Amino acid sequence: QVQLVESGGGSVQSGGSMRLSCAASGYTYRRYCMAWFRQAQGSEREGVAARDTYGDIYYADSVEGRFTIFADNAKTTLTLQMNKLTPEDSAMYYCAIADEFCYAHMLTRPDKFDDWGQGTQVTVSS
Repeated sequence: QVQLVESGGGSVQSGGSMRLSCAASGYTYRRYCMAWFRQAQGSEREGVAARDTYGDIYYADSVEGRFTIFADNAKTTLTLQMNKLTPEDSAMYYCAIADEFCYAHMLTRPDKFDDWGQGTQVTVSS
């Protein structure tokens, strides 16, 4: 059974930084795409960043240059480093995994992801 456990959320002032981590276990996919999505209250879930087993990485335009996604050597922990945060970044952040390689449009296709974590709240105050 796949388990994705997010950590690292909290509150920060605008301009600050925060790091989110997703510990993954129980998956048997040889190839996969892991991603961070976020959902603000009253909004649809949107893709933030994705990384696959080949190391291909994709970012949403809204976070390009501010956020960095990376994985540990064992590829069991997916980290999202978020810099220059703004109140518009406030949302519940979810980690997800799909049994296929990433491609750019994966960030617009949450339906492609098979398993999800419970989410971690990020709040950025102005």
